[in-house]
Amino acid sequence: MLGGLFVAAGAKALMKPDRYAVQAEPLAEQVAPLLESVDPRLPTEPRTLVRVNAGVQVIAGAMLATGTAPRPAAAVLAGTLIPATIVGHPFWQIQNPAVRNNEMVHFAKNLGLLAGLLLAAADTAGSPSLGWRANRAIHDAQKSAHKSIRKAQQKASTQLHLG
Repeated sequence: MLGGLFVAAGAKALMKPDRYAVQAEPLAEQVAPLLESVDPRLPTEPRTLVRVNAGVQVIAGAMLATGTAPRPAAAVLAGTLIPATIVGHPFWQIQNPAVRNNEMVHFAKNLGLLAGLLLAAADTAGSPSLGWRANRAIHDAQKSAHKSIRKAQQKASTQLHLG
């Protein structure tokens, strides 16, 4: 269900990017120098950035919704949600108390979605995480090495006594 929200929101932004590009312009101007320093071929125009973000949301949302690589999909969606929230709900810039309160509610809702995505990105569905598996493999290798060393020491000691 969480992924479906992003498929719908991304599709909406893909179909009408101009609506969001106006809101995205201030953020696009701030990230443009960074994008250009990474690679001058990267898009910096607000409309294009909105479409890229929207396309990523559709793809990653579909992946999360279908259970295809849910952890990476959730992490990617979390990354797309941050700029979308900053651009879409800048409550700190609004003077009208009723409108500001409405935007604060939407901003807080998006923070809740972000928390859900971060949980989904960390969720191992009951399986051990990669970090746990790596630590366990190291522990098992160390245990095996110590056991081999003890056997070799015992064998050498036995040969010394017999020799």
